Amino acid sequence: MTDRQPSPTPKHHDAPDSVRLVNLTPHPVRLISGDGTALTELPSSPAPARRTESTEPEPPLIAKGITVPVVRLSFGPVENLPPPTPGTAYVVSRLVAEAYPDRDDLFVPALLVRDADGVTTGCRALARGTANR
Repeated sequence: MTDRQPSPTPKHHDAPDSVRLVNLTPHPVRLISGDGTALTELPSSPAPARRTESTEPEPPLIAKGITVPVVRLSFGPVENLPPPTPGTAYVVSRLVAEAYPDRDDLFVPALLVRDADGVTTGCRALARGTANR
């Protein structure tokens, strides 16, 4: 086997055996197993980590006789994000994770589970990183 071939057992960034999961989103995060069993639910944060945003007016759109306001949206710094803490993993929004691509303690809900109406009811995994491929 060469160094470029994947190993039979994936390595997970030297992760400790157990970490404390902290939800820094304004919504509860329910982790669901492959068979649909709820594994755990992380309560929503009373002070979620958020990217600040600002808007600038743009020319409106006219659609079917309706004037639709348009703004240019810009994102600024993140509020309420604690510094990395050993043994702690933070569940954050994609916008927050994208603001800190070098932090390996930030995760976003992935493999979303939806009900019959399309409403997200949980996730089957947490994702690290949000890089485009």
